[in-house]
Amino acid sequence: MTSFNNPIIPGMAPDPSIIRVDHDYYIATSTFHWNPGVQIFHSRDLVNWSLITYALQHDEVNLRGTNTPAGIWAPHLSYDHQTHKYWLAYSHMQNMAGREFNADSYAMSADSIYGPWSAPVYLTSIGFDPALFHNANGKHYVSILEWETRTGYQAPGHIVIAEVDLANGGIIGDWHRVTTGFTTRGCAEAPQLYHHDGYYYLLIAAGGTGYAHGVEIGRAKQIFGPYEPNPTGEPIITSAPQHLFSLGDPDAGHFEMVNPHSQMQKAGHGSLVQTPDDEWYVAHLMSRPLKGTTLNPLGRETSLQKMTWTADGWLQMADGSNLAKSTFEGPRATSGPQDLTADDLDVTFNTATPDQHFMTPYQSQTTDWVNTTERPGYLRIHGRNSFFSQVNPAIMATRATSLNYTVQTTVDFAPVHYSQTAGLGLYYDSNNWIYLCLCPSADGTRTILKVLQAKLGDRIDHRFDLAPVPASHADLKIDYADGQATFAYRFAANDEWQVLGPTRDVSYLSDEGVNGEPGEIGGFTGLFNFIGSVDAYQHASAADFSHYQVHNHHLTRKEN
Repeated sequence: MTSFNNPIIPGMAPDPSIIRVDHDYYIATSTFHWNPGVQIFHSRDLVNWSLITYALQHDEVNLRGTNTPAGIWAPHLSYDHQTHKYWLAYSHMQNMAGREFNADSYAMSADSIYGPWSAPVYLTSIGFDPALFHNANGKHYVSILEWETRTGYQAPGHIVIAEVDLANGGIIGDWHRVTTGFTTRGCAEAPQLYHHDGYYYLLIAAGGTGYAHGVEIGRAKQIFGPYEPNPTGEPIITSAPQHLFSLGDPDAGHFEMVNPHSQMQKAGHGSLVQTPDDEWYVAHLMSRPLKGTTLNPLGRETSLQKMTWTADGWLQMADGSNLAKSTFEGPRATSGPQDLTADDLDVTFNTATPDQHFMTPYQSQTTDWVNTTERPGYLRIHGRNSFFSQVNPAIMATRATSLNYTVQTTVDFAPVHYSQTAGLGLYYDSNNWIYLCLCPSADGTRTILKVLQAKLGDRIDHRFDLAPVPASHADLKIDYADGQATFAYRFAANDEWQVLGPTRDVSYLSDEGVNGEPGEIGGFTGLFNFIGSVDAYQHASAADFSHYQVHNHHLTRKEN
């Protein structure tokens, strides 16, 4: 058998929900405050994956004002073999203040994975992480975490199941509380139902989405239980196999559970798929910290583990352990090779719409602020709010997918007011970014290059490292290496690259480095590269970008 590298989907691709329809595999992942919402990836071999579409791309949700890390959580893909429809369930997390965690959950369907998707049907506001199960008897069920807010009760709550009305929305009958988890890790969430050999199996995430994360399993003869836990009393997949008792703990980082012997951390939140040859795999999230740190710039990525069923009907990793691995055994029908350059980008703007890898925080991509038609061959971005805005930042961004890479672009921009900028940067959220930009000099007499930065909500103007821009035109480049960023420029294609200022520590642009409480992860989204423009003057200026490139280095994906 051939082994392949994890992650199979690097960069921000968390909460993977995997299905197979005939010989095609699909994975949906969370997108939080980013538009379009819900990434959908495709593979024919479980090894090589490509982004093919998004489910929420027609203003089905309003993400303006979304605080990190709220937004679109844990989409769940399913396929109803009786109606031949694809279904997608998801939560829109709107508030996390006071640990209230107010989320509305919806379901939508389509005849094709590419859509069009039906209008979202409301399911519930009981909690988050809904998953649909289409039973062989024609009934449909939803499993979800019921979020607990009562003092003195086990947090974060119960896993609940109910019959669901997919035609009209809502549930049929009552919610059934079935478990608060199958181990002592606590923080049960992301429940997903499967039926196999006479049992209903409930796969859940546990331990919080930090370093104690894991995948747990229980089973029952009836869909509403009672569910018996996996007899090992431990997760079936985790990066931290040592025992943990944390019942009632909030969803904390659990930094004490870092595994110093594992490249892969935070393995958990998995979903199960069966190949045509009766092989079984779990797709799950994981992270890769910067070497020697607990900082994860790439957020939570998607990996794969091969599974087997034991003689007494329990699911376990194929090697008999529960430790998630950085390689996996591919299906028998797959011989490779694995394309490790698939995440490189070389984008020009000669089509009617921008490349689908581009995403935008908070607002939607609409032609009134970004398009390829006003100046053919260029992506024109009209300046809007500052990048501190959670309403209308004019940003086109792609997921960072490596801990060592180069991103570059070419921009034409002629600012006339000090609040007008345009350029290339790194972005986590509205409070955390860094940006190599063209802007007017302080006296307004010329265009210059400088670096602007947001760190934990503070604005930093690196105003002593400047370069004059002779013709409102520049090539811009950022070299990112293990949390350090070097900014460079040139004004003609045959010029040598010039470095602007010192190499800067940008390791805070990571899940643990942004505005979190002590012991908590600050977010769980991930680092993006972006091109963008600001005009807090008259919304009258625009920047033209002729190309956008990302080249990942050390493409073995065994970077630390």
